[in-house]
Amino acid sequence: MHVLVTGGGGYIGLELCRQLIERGDRVRVVDRFFFGDAPLLELAERSGGRLEAILGDVRAIDDAWFEGIEGVSHLAGLSNDPTAEYNPDANWQMNAIATERLGEACKRHGIARLVFGSSASLYDGIGPGMFDERTAVQPRGAYSISKKYGEDALLALAGDGFAPTILRQGTVYGWSPRMRFDLVVNTFLKDAATVGKLYLHGGGWQWRPLVDVGDVARAHIVCLTAPLDVVGGEIFNVMQENYQVRQLAMLVAGSLSLHGRHVALEEAPLPKLVRDYRMTNLKMTQRLGFTPAVTVLESIDVMLGKLPLDNVGWLANPRWYNIAWMSVLEEVHASQRAFASIY
Repeated sequence: MHVLVTGGGGYIGLELCRQLIERGDRVRVVDRFFFGDAPLLELAERSGGRLEAILGDVRAIDDAWFEGIEGVSHLAGLSNDPTAEYNPDANWQMNAIATERLGEACKRHGIARLVFGSSASLYDGIGPGMFDERTAVQPRGAYSISKKYGEDALLALAGDGFAPTILRQGTVYGWSPRMRFDLVVNTFLKDAATVGKLYLHGGGWQWRPLVDVGDVARAHIVCLTAPLDVVGGEIFNVMQENYQVRQLAMLVAGSLSLHGRHVALEEAPLPKLVRDYRMTNLKMTQRLGFTPAVTVLESIDVMLGKLPLDNVGWLANPRWYNIAWMSVLEEVHASQRAFASIY
């Protein structure tokens, strides 16, 4: 299969590309390489010529991207609530408008399969309960509002040979060559290793549906290869399990204790915005026979084997934190503009 992966240089995208290459597929990546291109270029060198990387922005779609493509996994865009609030306009252009235009381009080029990486954050703010794909969502933040627009736009385009699939991905955890430490499990692991302390805001009783990055990639492949009449025009929740934040802290602290590191758990006040919701992935299990299986404990163990936990400087690198890296690049661009205006 020849697959176009938008955002293929990102946290989930790199893992998806790796799995596709291992399957023997061909991959074309379109990415701004906002966080660098080194991990993807390393993968390309091992791909036997089956991975092509294009520097591109989904806000400026090029018809050449779609030549010979049989399926699309759409992962490009701002990736969580904080980054969306940091730059709402960019969030809307990338997550909402670009998603719609990508669907239009697929339909124009006769590409039936498009798998959209949406978000379980659409369920946040509804109240208590266990939510499935039929739940009436009420998105309340810039990120979830833009994702809902993207979902609705793609489903409105469905038909006449176009059969998009929506994946409402839980909060992701786990190791990726383009690492992130602004996701709850990964953040806890970094804080536990560097500070030896984890804060439980409001006691940490909030629920979150979580899923390993490798399982998210597997879910995309399952939907890219399943019969179209099974996945076309459908929404699927993607998660391993619902966890309370305090459970996650205890799992991280317990894992670090096996490595001789003591981690203290301390209560802290609730933030202004509290995310608290649960969902079920029963539909994916029943319809597709796929259930994300990599647990938080298993993923923590993998990360402990890969991360340089004694290298505080590496862990503090702003490249691993979306907003911090955006701020750095903005400062660099401002300096470049100021320099150009002087000279």
